[in-house]
Amino acid sequence: MKTLGPAWLVALKDLKLELRTKEILTSTGLFAVLVVTLGSLAFYTDPVSAPNIAPGVLWISILFCGILLIGRSWSLERENDAIFGMLLAPIPRASIYIGKSLSALILLFVVELLLVPLCLVFFQIDPSDKLLPLIGLVFLGSVGFVATATLFSAVGIRTRARDLMLSVLVFPLVAPALLAAAVATRELFAGASLPEVIGWMRILAAFDLLFVGFGLWVSRYLLAET
Repeated sequence: MKTLGPAWLVALKDLKLELRTKEILTSTGLFAVLVVTLGSLAFYTDPVSAPNIAPGVLWISILFCGILLIGRSWSLERENDAIFGMLLAPIPRASIYIGKSLSALILLFVVELLLVPLCLVFFQIDPSDKLLPLIGLVFLGSVGFVATATLFSAVGIRTRARDLMLSVLVFPLVAPALLAAAVATRELFAGASLPEVIGWMRILAAFDLLFVGFGLWVSRYLLAET
């Protein structure tokens, strides 16, 4: 509780700021619409090939929207050295990491509420028997990605090339999880059975535990040097 209480306050601070400015959601939402629209126009050929193309477009959109969202969230902390205000607060360093991850995850989910239906509509995929497993895959894939990206955004907050460093460090680390999510989504769209999809979900859950556990362990040291 000593960690989760302050973490919620950090997340609430970010969410209240975003509700007031709507800066991150507006830019990220427009970017998501643009990526899915261009992807559907460039790659869509017919309903038969659509289930093979849609997962790639969906997860590439989630990946770049997440990087944009998390990078901007930490840039706000860099302005006027606001990050030092949190570091001086009498809270565990892990609380800052958890709070920033939680707020980023919630904002990414809001973007995905727009992104996933657009992808289903543009690629003419019937979601009637796929919606719940798809929600599970998107959730599990997003958790591990956000946990990793938040950690390395905190590391690079003081560097000039922070956006480049974030991409270089995060993409290779989350690539196995995102590949598993994309393959699982492709199998789901192709008509895979629920037990097969659950098998992929277990793999994603294992990645999530690894990424979150590593982030919690490392954040108390890395944030101390921010």
